[in-house]
Amino acid sequence: MKSYIVGVGMTKFEKPQSRDWQYWDMAKEAGTAALADAGIAYDQVEQVPVGYCFQASTAGQRAAYELGLTGVPVYNVNNNCATGSTALMMARQFVEGGSSDCVLALGFEKMKKGALGGGADAGSDFKTSPVARHYGIMAAGHGFEMSPPTAQIFGNAAREHMERYGTTAAQLAMVGAKNHRHSANNPNAQFQDVYTVEEILAAKPIHEPLTKLQCSPTSDGAAAAVVVSERFVVANGLHDKAVEIVAQAMTTDTEASFASGSCIDVVGRPMTEAAGRRVFSASGLGIEDVDVIELHDCFSINELLTYEALGMCEEGAGGKLVESGATTYGGRWVVNPSGGLISKGHPLGATGLAQAAELVWQLRGAAGPRQVEGARVGLAHNIGLGGAAVVTMLRRG
Repeated sequence: MKSYIVGVGMTKFEKPQSRDWQYWDMAKEAGTAALADAGIAYDQVEQVPVGYCFQASTAGQRAAYELGLTGVPVYNVNNNCATGSTALMMARQFVEGGSSDCVLALGFEKMKKGALGGGADAGSDFKTSPVARHYGIMAAGHGFEMSPPTAQIFGNAAREHMERYGTTAAQLAMVGAKNHRHSANNPNAQFQDVYTVEEILAAKPIHEPLTKLQCSPTSDGAAAAVVVSERFVVANGLHDKAVEIVAQAMTTDTEASFASGSCIDVVGRPMTEAAGRRVFSASGLGIEDVDVIELHDCFSINELLTYEALGMCEEGAGGKLVESGATTYGGRWVVNPSGGLISKGHPLGATGLAQAAELVWQLRGAAGPRQVEGARVGLAHNIGLGGAAVVTMLRRG
């Protein structure tokens, strides 16, 4: 059975504490927008998977109740930075499995200012953390410094990439420059400032070689998607809005993530490779068929690693690919037209669904000044340490 996204919505992503709202307010805003986009009422929704990381248990109900009190099942989803796409995957599974014809996937986050994790006792904290194995691999190869832990593990992956393949700091900065430039046309992005490569290189160091403008910020915000069956599309005349979820796959860590002792593998390249292979096989489409991509650029290095994992270039050639202009307007693909996590923002529970929203707008030809000309096939990539990687292929009918 096929599944389709027929409605999407999101809030503007905001700097934490910059707007007077609660997570249920942002969820109501995004959910209402998605329902309105689909042209349906909340009482037509049969199930609601809700993603978030930092709120209490059953916060999903507190958020969904703002849309209506219909007694609909609500599932609380927490899968680190891949939470939003995990909620979307659950919605797709409900529909394709035949248990529901209309499901609302909702994701939100209300975060604190500053970097995730960190502090003087960060090393001891991670001994009992779900990511203890990941940071243990990093510490064995690189030690443990005082910089924010997530920036540290990705920054060390960047160091390895530079040493192994000759990737330059300027090439890493080009990812940030591209995504900040793209976000200038996105009113929902947390930032709309444009920077040169030189300005990005000169920004505040976070963990060498990463500077502040190559790192995703903490953010508040929400996003939502209405996922329905083919018969629901037909019954409700939603053909003009429908974007097919052609294929989707989630992978978690295997021995390949840890056996090499490399941070490149620890931060998820093997998971992305495996998820991508499954999606390409199931869809019958390859990366060469894709027009527009929203991928998980939590740090600039992860965009380069994802290029390689998805087969956009050979292993080690991610820096050369971004430098060539192949991943922006006028190139082979447009990657992160929304601005990506680096500039659009990264409220963990909402990120994967915001990626889906951007791709739906792109494939409908409704993305305004950031529209990718002739976009018919889109790919989303959302990853979280701990770990999970979700790759989704979307196509306009």
